[in-house]
Amino acid sequence: MFEFRIIAECKKTGARAGELTTPHGVIKTPVFMPVGTLATVKAMSPDELVQINSQIILGNTYHLFIRPGNEIMSEAGGLHKFMNWHGPILTDSGGFQVFSLAKLQKITDEKVICRSHKDGSLLEMSPEWSMRTQKILGSDIAMCFDECAPFPTTRDNAANAVRRTTLWAERCKKYFAEHSDSQAQALFGIIQGSVFDDLRLQSANEIVNLDFPGYAIGGLSVGEDHATMYHVLDVLNPVLPQDKPRYLMGVGYPLNLVEGIARGIDMFDCVLPTRNGRTGTMFYSKGRINIRGQKYAHDFSRIDPDCDCYACRNFTRAYIRHLSHCGEILGARLCSLHNLRFSIHITELAREAIIAGNFPEFLQEFNANFHDTDSQD
Repeated sequence: MFEFRIIAECKKTGARAGELTTPHGVIKTPVFMPVGTLATVKAMSPDELVQINSQIILGNTYHLFIRPGNEIMSEAGGLHKFMNWHGPILTDSGGFQVFSLAKLQKITDEKVICRSHKDGSLLEMSPEWSMRTQKILGSDIAMCFDECAPFPTTRDNAANAVRRTTLWAERCKKYFAEHSDSQAQALFGIIQGSVFDDLRLQSANEIVNLDFPGYAIGGLSVGEDHATMYHVLDVLNPVLPQDKPRYLMGVGYPLNLVEGIARGIDMFDCVLPTRNGRTGTMFYSKGRINIRGQKYAHDFSRIDPDCDCYACRNFTRAYIRHLSHCGEILGARLCSLHNLRFSIHITELAREAIIAGNFPEFLQEFNANFHDTDSQD
């Protein structure tokens, strides 16, 4: 049921165009995955996600364990039925949220003891807990429970996180093999190591040796600069299996998408499109704009004339600015819809360029046009 095949490659950069077959459909890569943390992509209906060509979405194990909980999710028949989404779903293991949101009480090689960020209740989480919960969620792709070291961190802390991530990956794989259906759900391993080259290579070697059907790169986009992120990807690109999908976790800034694709990444996810959309920040081919600015009050042009989303086809900057400025829900929805479509469209254009054999030109043109500051339009 799970198969990944590469359709075309850019020999100059390492960019790949592929197809990932899952029980709920074939995903054309590279792909951007909208984040549906709590069984919904914020402000978007499933039909709207289909309209902007979302191929796969992400849910989060920790958040869904807190609310609505495993009992209700089991009664609902899993995450697909619960949220009425018919395409593929990937679930994050919950590891990142345990360390970033929950109040950590104690961490050992056996488990994590923390308090819920919602009500302070005591929680015990382990690789087995993550696998059990993700089985109930019924995602197409489950992720191993890992330890994501904070940034910045010491080398010793990063090394310990690598050791524990490997230990937990072994336990995840064992529990998965004994309790889950490999035809219904795939388990991806996660590579850690912060910004230390030798630890990244060590983690990659240990996780790849466990032979997962796909590999994720965690612990990036946590505060490091773009150049550091790209360096880590350059270190890992040659050592990751060429015939398996690669997932860069939590990365969605437009420049990071194209540069990640250039370094062999196949899958991305990030809350950035909807988070920025709710505050009126919108991406387009030249960079980003804050639609709440006064200068857009009389701007009756489209957000992006090259975008085919509902917001760009039907409304002006002046109207969307009015909605956002007044706090109207439609403003946040239109901004979020556009940002999601823009992110997805980047990966579509990159795929087309890889197949056509002109990805280096696409990369150069995108980087030349997209300015890493607020647009002056």
